[in-house]
Amino acid sequence: MSDVETLPKVRGKLTADAPLAPLVWFKSGGSAQWLFEPADTDDLAEFLAGLDPEVPVMALGLGSNMIVRDGGVPGVVVRLGKTFAKIAPLDDTSLQCGGGASGILVSSTARDAGIGGLEFLRGIPGTVGGFVRMNGGAYGREVKDILIAATLVLRSGAVEEWPFKQFAYSYRHSELPEGAVVVGASFRGHPGDPAKIGAEMDRVAAAREETQPIRSRTGGSTFKNPPGHKAWALIDAAGCRGMILGGAQVSEKHCNFLLNLGSATSADIEALGEAVRRRVRSKTNIALEWEIQRIGVE
Repeated sequence: MSDVETLPKVRGKLTADAPLAPLVWFKSGGSAQWLFEPADTDDLAEFLAGLDPEVPVMALGLGSNMIVRDGGVPGVVVRLGKTFAKIAPLDDTSLQCGGGASGILVSSTARDAGIGGLEFLRGIPGTVGGFVRMNGGAYGREVKDILIAATLVLRSGAVEEWPFKQFAYSYRHSELPEGAVVVGASFRGHPGDPAKIGAEMDRVAAAREETQPIRSRTGGSTFKNPPGHKAWALIDAAGCRGMILGGAQVSEKHCNFLLNLGSATSADIEALGEAVRRRVRSKTNIALEWEIQRIGVE
C-alpha cells in the first residue's frame, strides 16, 4: 500500500500522508498514511471491499476523544463529511441521523421536532458514529438509552443494519467490530415541548462551559469512572490537579481533562496520563482506565 495505484478507485477524496493534528482537539500527533473521505456509503463499501484485508482501517469523527501518536497512523483513516451529516425525522419521536452528524446537530434537530430525551447529546463533543461506537454519554444518559439501530460498513465492505441489542453495550464500550464504520443511526426519544427541550439543552451547555475546559486544546474526559468513584475526584485526591509534563497539563478546572498548553507532543500528553494513573494507583489502589483512544505509532 505504497502508492495510490495499488488502492481501489474512489469517488470521494483520498489523501496520502494527511496531517491529523488539525483534525483532533489536542492539535498534536502525526499523519494518516491515507485519509479517505467517501462520497457516500456505496463509495466507502466498495473501497473497503477492494482494499487489502491486511490494511488497518479506523474512523475519525470530530477527534474530541483521541490522542493521535506522533508517529502517525498506518493504513486508512475514514472521515465522514457533509454527506453523512444529514438528519431526518422517522416519526413523531424518532430521528434518522448520518454517522457524521454532531451531537449538537442531533439534539437541536430533536428540539425543533418536539422530541425530548436527546438533550444530553448536546454535551457530547462528537459525531453519531463515535458515540454509537463507544456508548457515549453525559449527565446520566447514554446512547444505549436512545438507540434503535445503526447502519455499519464492515471492514470487509459489507453493509449491515445492527439493532440496538447487537451492540451489547456496557460503560463506554460496544461490540462493534474492528475497522467497522458507523454511517448512520436511528434514535428514539419522546414527545416534548421545544421550549422545555431547548432550556434543558441550554442547561447542559452551561454546565459544560462552567465545569470543563472546552475552549482549550483537550481531548474530553481522559479516564473512565471506576465503579463507585469519579475519576476526577481520585485524580484530585492524588494531588494531580495542575500537574505538568512537557507541554501537557492536568486541567485545574476539571482534572479528568488533559491539556495541550501549546507545544505538547502526543507523547507528552500520553505520558502525563500514565503518570496520573500511576499516582492514583499508588495513593488509592484504584486503577484508572483510559477513556480517550490512543491510536497510531509512538
